[in-house]
Amino acid sequence: ALSREMESLIPVIQKLQDVFQMAGLGEAPVDLPQLVVVGSQSAGKSSVLEKIVGRDFLPRGNTIVTRRPLVLQLTNTTVHKMGTDSKEWGEFLHLKGQKFYSFQQIKQEIMKETDRAAGNNCGISSKPINLKIFSPTVLDLTLVDLPGITKVPVGDQPEDIERRIREMAVQYISNKNSIIVAVSPANTDMANSESLKLARQIDPEGHRTLGILTKIDLMDKGTNAWNMLNGKVISLRHGYVGMVNRSQEDIDNGKTVRQAIADETKFFRSHKAYASISHKLGTGFLTQQLNNILVQHIKKVLPSMSAKITQQLAEKEAKLKTLGTPVPKNDKGGVLLQLLLKYSKMFADAIDGKLTNLTQNDLCGGSRISDIFH
Repeated sequence: ALSREMESLIPVIQKLQDVFQMAGLGEAPVDLPQLVVVGSQSAGKSSVLEKIVGRDFLPRGNTIVTRRPLVLQLTNTTVHKMGTDSKEWGEFLHLKGQKFYSFQQIKQEIMKETDRAAGNNCGISSKPINLKIFSPTVLDLTLVDLPGITKVPVGDQPEDIERRIREMAVQYISNKNSIIVAVSPANTDMANSESLKLARQIDPEGHRTLGILTKIDLMDKGTNAWNMLNGKVISLRHGYVGMVNRSQEDIDNGKTVRQAIADETKFFRSHKAYASISHKLGTGFLTQQLNNILVQHIKKVLPSMSAKITQQLAEKEAKLKTLGTPVPKNDKGGVLLQLLLKYSKMFADAIDGKLTNLTQNDLCGGSRISDIFH
């Protein structure tokens, strides 16, 4: 069931994210609680996000596609009483007030906005794209999808592309209030997982890391992910969730995200290795788990975060007072005239030797000019 806590806590964080972004702050003055998704280029991050949303809305390709951080804010329209129908739409922070009812158009806008900041030849940028999705079928969530870790530069990418992407990821996951969502393909050795290596670098005890194992259906015959899913290989406090993603062939044949979710549920329930734990696998459980983790995490850090915001607000207000009274919007010319008249009078007083804020040793105005020439 959707909790009342979720209804109030997550939207507060989403509003703060918007405020910091619109204010043009390169780095948020407060570490906000958020889910940060990391993984290698081919780990299946995009498929995971699309299944959480239930729609196909992210660009795809053979090379690196996520080239800017995507701040994805999901809002349940039923819980927040935003209409009783089944309408779904998206809104971008850089196109305020414009609603996208076509998820294909959302995909095109992500591509267009990515090219605007990062170029159209595989370049990357650390400037985030903020996207809100409103739907009656999503749970309230805030996720940050980062560019996938890649080792070989292509197109306009610099030679040190891997280092740059890692530094970008480290910047986000070093936030003590973030939860690391480490996506790894189950059909490769977990010891070589780029996302888990990165997570353990910042969170060595695994206290704020959740693992997602994708491509479980592509594992070699005779093998399964039981030990990995149960933390027998690498232990994480929030555990692991298994996923089955759409293949490229599925996408080419028009299989929808919602059909893929149904097939995923069927796969886990019918597989002899996963049937007993199928209720803890798949998209439905992952979404609920992410929501629960985020809500509990926000509740935990909210008091200290509120105190820090209050302190910073008081400091900014004190600094604002030192700048004097604000300039009226409708009388800027009058204020400028007063400043010029004040400056003119001070200059004339200096020439006439009438300044009062001088010590006996100061030379100013006419006396200073006389001293220079004689």
